[in-house]
Amino acid sequence: MAGLVVVGVDGSASSLAAVEAAAREARSRGAGLRVVHAFIGPAMHVPLGPAPLGPTEGGIRNMVERLVGEAVECARETTPEVDVSHAVVTGEPLTVLEAQSRAAELVVVGSRGMGGFVGLLAGSTAVHLAAHGRCPVLVVREQPSADGPIVLGVDGSDVGRAGGGVRLRRGGVRKASLVALHAWTTWNAAMPPPQDASAPYANPPDALPGEEEGLLAEALAGHRERYPDVVVEHKVVHGRTREALIEASRSAQLVVVGARGRGGFAGLLLGSVSQALLHHAHCPVAVVREVDAGH
Repeated sequence: MAGLVVVGVDGSASSLAAVEAAAREARSRGAGLRVVHAFIGPAMHVPLGPAPLGPTEGGIRNMVERLVGEAVECARETTPEVDVSHAVVTGEPLTVLEAQSRAAELVVVGSRGMGGFVGLLAGSTAVHLAAHGRCPVLVVREQPSADGPIVLGVDGSDVGRAGGGVRLRRGGVRKASLVALHAWTTWNAAMPPPQDASAPYANPPDALPGEEEGLLAEALAGHRERYPDVVVEHKVVHGRTREALIEASRSAQLVVVGARGRGGFAGLLLGSVSQALLHHAHCPVAVVREVDAGH
């Protein structure tokens, strides 16, 4: 049974960009594409048809049909070979798309929708889905670099390990080069055990870089055997993770991160690094949660 990519649309320019990205993702995965619009009108008990004295093509329901039709046409023009379906589901976008994510292998949304407040860089729907979606979520921001790599943010957390195979497999499907990037500072580094038990805080000055190199290699261990055709460049950067990944996004076609890293506070569903990328990355951002490992 073929997989399914779901894209949320609301008529905004951002959602049409998401449709194009979702269509390409569906093609690369051999999956079908479902265009979904969350129709809040019935729940608000407002008139859905045209006004009595207005044009017959007016009204909220006709507007919804037009915007969904435009999105479907956009998808079919982008990837004629992909099976495209559509659904108009009564409910507010956050609830509708979270429910859709349970049967999808990927949900795609624009970074900003029609309801976004001026000044916000990422809409509430994108941030909410990245935290609560039941499959990986792709948030389409600026136009990606067509020949850039897929950048994988790796920090050694359980979420990063769980999502590693998903990310590598997707990179192989897309036939793109991959860069596994790990950034560290003395504040977030995994401290190596002291070489001198009598001086528990003493380590050679070059111990941390080597330890962080080892952490990256360990996080990706085993994936070379599972995905032998996927070549991954290891890159360790001394610096803050969010700045390193945002900078890497300038020349990337996609940045993939876990929803939460090893520095996250218990109870938070979306970490500061993934949130920063959703707001400031220069290319689309995919967020993988621990529950996504099975996709």
